[in-house]
Amino acid sequence: MSRYLITVLLISLLSCNMPSKDASDKIVVAHRGASGYVPEHTMESKTMAHAMNADYIEQDLVLSKDDVPIVIHDIYLGEVTNVASLYPDMSRKDGRFYVIDFTFAQLMTLSVNERINYKTKKAVFPNRFPLKESSFKLHSLQQEIEVIQGLNKSTGKNIGIYPEIKNPSFHKEQGKDISKIVLQILSDYGYREKSDACILQCFDAMELQRIREELKCNLFLTQLLEFPEGSEHLEKYASYADAIGPSIEQLLLAGMGKTKGNSLVDKAHELNLKVHAYTFRQDEHPNFDDFEALLQFGFYDINLDGGFTDFPDTVINFLKE
Repeated sequence: MSRYLITVLLISLLSCNMPSKDASDKIVVAHRGASGYVPEHTMESKTMAHAMNADYIEQDLVLSKDDVPIVIHDIYLGEVTNVASLYPDMSRKDGRFYVIDFTFAQLMTLSVNERINYKTKKAVFPNRFPLKESSFKLHSLQQEIEVIQGLNKSTGKNIGIYPEIKNPSFHKEQGKDISKIVLQILSDYGYREKSDACILQCFDAMELQRIREELKCNLFLTQLLEFPEGSEHLEKYASYADAIGPSIEQLLLAGMGKTKGNSLVDKAHELNLKVHAYTFRQDEHPNFDDFEALLQFGFYDINLDGGFTDFPDTVINFLKE
């Protein structure tokens, strides 16, 4: 049976028992798709997330040599593809293979696998999809949007996209303006205003502010936070962004939820910023007895507005119940 037929059957089976949206406005973002079940950022992973009824599906974006936004988490290829075996001579001096050195046509020849540790070559999550089984491919932002919009039409849903501009400073060093290219594509596909089903995110604060002010973007913007000190600049973020995206680890390190009115979430809400935290994983929940305890902490104890998860079906069912 082909993998495409399996995907179609999977959609049908999952759609028969679609969870209903929680009465609250809390959103579930499929982190790199349904990546807890299928290799991240594959079209199969995104299709599965759509069938699970996630509110938004994430797209990490890196440019190819010929300026095509590729849906992949890193500027490197080695952790999720077989690039070393197909193009052994195309690594840089550091031994890494960069997406930006390959044309779209070349990237389409690669096979995608479950994420591995670059040094050990072992699966980061050993109990997820088996390595070197089945065959998955990379794809462009345009291709993914067309699939999601097509599924929205055929299923009657309105599931949104949640693209991330990856490492804009690296792209600028290579002479490329990834933000301008991505914004044009989003506009071409009807994503222009905050009311559209698209949230744009970035870790680079200067770039996200540029997106709002210089590039005149009217989309809903999320300022991702990589380090705890980022929480000290909430008022600045509120001047151009609509939400912040801290990690669960940041929230835990700061002891959030212990003192009402004094947490990062509460402070963000006072500035009319939504808070979408990352990443809720069913197979990785340190400091909590089980996944449900982590979800309880995030969505209710500290009152997050949304969360990124590798397991959208589990989180949706938790919110539903």
